[in-house]
Amino acid sequence: MVFIAAAADSVSIAPSWDRTAAAETRRLGEVPAANVGDALQRMTVMDGGIRLCTGRAALLGNALTVDVRSGDNLAVHRALDEARPGDVLVVNGHGDMTRALIGDLIGEIMVNAGVVGAVVDGAVRDVRALSEMGLAVYARAVTPAGPFKDGPGAVGAPVAVGGVVVAAGDVLVGDSDGVVTVPRHRVREVADAVDGIGEKEEALRQRILAARPDRPQTAR
Repeated sequence: MVFIAAAADSVSIAPSWDRTAAAETRRLGEVPAANVGDALQRMTVMDGGIRLCTGRAALLGNALTVDVRSGDNLAVHRALDEARPGDVLVVNGHGDMTRALIGDLIGEIMVNAGVVGAVVDGAVRDVRALSEMGLAVYARAVTPAGPFKDGPGAVGAPVAVGGVVVAAGDVLVGDSDGVVTVPRHRVREVADAVDGIGEKEEALRQRILAARPDRPQTAR
């Protein structure tokens, strides 16, 4: 992939990448993230350190990937110039928990751009305000400390977040359990597979319930 350097701020920008249409991803948002992960042999499930920080517990959208220097969010601001409705900011903050990379002001820009949420391998802040905006934000930590804005960074490059590699245009699925990445070229395959996984789990659940001993009646 060839990158174009943004001379003013030392942030490199990928020229373009494909997104998956909402109609193709809708089914992935209708089932638990765990089922989506199971359909991918649990290989693209982010680690448990990436936790839901806002009240909204439903995330589904195309990855807008951002690589930043630890504690610096200049590239996050630049990424939002490239955002399209339905995107999810996916930020490799290198696990740094000392500076928040996203807060309420960036949240306002996200809402204006149609960005539905963010996944940050680092810290965020202003989580109450982000919740009130209806954004689903996952991160490794929350801190009131703000970021630097010096750069450098990259937008549209593959990033490592939560122990998983995410490419621009991959699909992110999240709920209260956490986040799963669906590689863009496997979206249709996974959407077709999740129904079968749900059916197998329900059949097993019914067998467990059928084997449960009758509970004794409480004397009245």
